[in-house]
Amino acid sequence: MSLNQAVEAIPRKSMVLFFLIDTSGSMGGSKIGAVNAAIEEVLPELKDISTSNADAEIKIAALEFANSAEWLTVNGPIPVESFNWRYVDACGNTSMGEAFLKLNDALSTKTFMQDAVGSFAPAIFLLSDGEPTDNFDSSIQELKANKWFKAAIKVAVAIGDDANKNRLAEFTGSIESVLEVHSAAMLKKMIKFVSVRVSQIASQSVQVAHTANTIAAGAITDVNDLSDGPHSLKQAALNSQLCQAKLAAVNAGDDEW
Repeated sequence: MSLNQAVEAIPRKSMVLFFLIDTSGSMGGSKIGAVNAAIEEVLPELKDISTSNADAEIKIAALEFANSAEWLTVNGPIPVESFNWRYVDACGNTSMGEAFLKLNDALSTKTFMQDAVGSFAPAIFLLSDGEPTDNFDSSIQELKANKWFKAAIKVAVAIGDDANKNRLAEFTGSIESVLEVHSAAMLKKMIKFVSVRVSQIASQSVQVAHTANTIAAGAITDVNDLSDGPHSLKQAALNSQLCQAKLAAVNAGDDEW
């Protein structure tokens, strides 16, 4: 076997990009239209990132929540090269707590994270325009205890004035990781921006500047992929870029909803 063949035979790790999408009734019209269009349009860029990335293959998992929470990728994460976006509609309430419980179940080596040894910590992207209508508090506490969630890099988009930014900051770990948008045009831009940036950052190896604690069997095994909350190297790198995105949103001058 040649050296090139040996290098090609080394499997890449995987990195799962989770989309958690509020599809409640208040997301109707231009909001859900912008979400559908942006995810569909950004997929070719994500495919290019995955194809050219020597570190990791990007996979997609998507969950929508309204009256209930349902996985759009019911059989687990799908390699981005094979992923096709199915348009979602908007109606009903905002079952964010149930969405967190579904995410908690998925962040397990028994379900969506079966490639644990060969995986980077996931990236999780939450979009919502409202207030949770179910049991948020107990659900977020259960999710925060999940080792995969602790290690993930996280970002949320607060869509419009009614979005509860404090709740979203509880999810991401800091208000720095919450973007606020007030127009369909900016929502579309931010979805594309965040999807690309989080995929680039999360799917690359970094040298962690601290010693990781011992991880229980079946959880994350690569200390280079561990984070210490929102202050991890990868989360810090993302937050820095989100600051620039926030300035762009403020200065865009797009019409509001």
